[in-house]
Amino acid sequence: MIAGLAVGAKSGYIYLRGEYRYLSVTMQKAIADAYAKGFLGKNIFGSGKDFDVYWHGGAGAYEVGEESALMESLEGKRGVPRIKPPFPAVVGLYGGPTVINNAETIATVPHVIEMGGEAYATVGSPRNGGTRLFGVSGHVERPGVYELPMGYSLKKIVYEVAGGVRGGRKLKAVVPGGSSTPVLLPEEIENLGMDFDQVGKAGSMLGSGGVVVIDDQTCMVEFALRTISFYQHESCGWCIPCREGTDWLKKSLTRFHAGFGEAKDIDNIQYLAENMLGRTFCPLGDAAAMPTIAFVKKFRKEFEDHLNGKPCPYAKHTEMVVI
Repeated sequence: MIAGLAVGAKSGYIYLRGEYRYLSVTMQKAIADAYAKGFLGKNIFGSGKDFDVYWHGGAGAYEVGEESALMESLEGKRGVPRIKPPFPAVVGLYGGPTVINNAETIATVPHVIEMGGEAYATVGSPRNGGTRLFGVSGHVERPGVYELPMGYSLKKIVYEVAGGVRGGRKLKAVVPGGSSTPVLLPEEIENLGMDFDQVGKAGSMLGSGGVVVIDDQTCMVEFALRTISFYQHESCGWCIPCREGTDWLKKSLTRFHAGFGEAKDIDNIQYLAENMLGRTFCPLGDAAAMPTIAFVKKFRKEFEDHLNGKPCPYAKHTEMVVI
């Protein structure tokens, strides 16, 4: 409502991905409550301002996380990204100027107003003010979503906030910002603060703040396969590098993990991923390529251990991480 007032909009849409439809009941109640209290509707509190809010449930496509694909879906079309420019602020939903933000961003607005911009910025680290929601999953004792200041120590998130690696096992790797971000080794998170600048300097990205903790019993080849399988499934198929690239990566890693790989496959997997970068309509191709490249570079020995028909060295212990 604040965002609508700020830009002079008369309507706002809340888009829920298909997997989150079960939240729509709560969402509809919140919207109904806002109307009942007079915060939404026509001539709000006699101000002459009108603002209506609608919610829309998608069909479950990861691709519509891209803003222009989201608008296509909201308009009832196939969720495929649009050519830019024009950008949404000029020509957006139904051809009108449109402001699009993640719910997490919108949710910070009241805090910024109450605290003031300068005070809110001091909560985080320099150039990365405020807080962030970190979804910690994988092999930790206390998985969950934690709101922490930007710049908070990743090592503390793993060992203090989330209770440490499950079962007292050793830490093998951490995915810092969701499945699309390059994996980091234990020594790389030693003094790493969770903000855009520091994680970028470490060779990865803060991304969505989805922290995946991986223990020493996990097969990284299988983890790479699980990651690329997700992106292969979620590719909209519009771009050849993404559609064909994710499919070939999945096939190659499936064969490799099954023990039918060849030495040249390791370099070919990396080469294929590198040639997907920057060659797709939207960042989904990059999201599939970047973690794959990091897996090969940082865990090449594990790939080599799968050669010559050898079974996965972690086959007896693997408990797959859910991303």
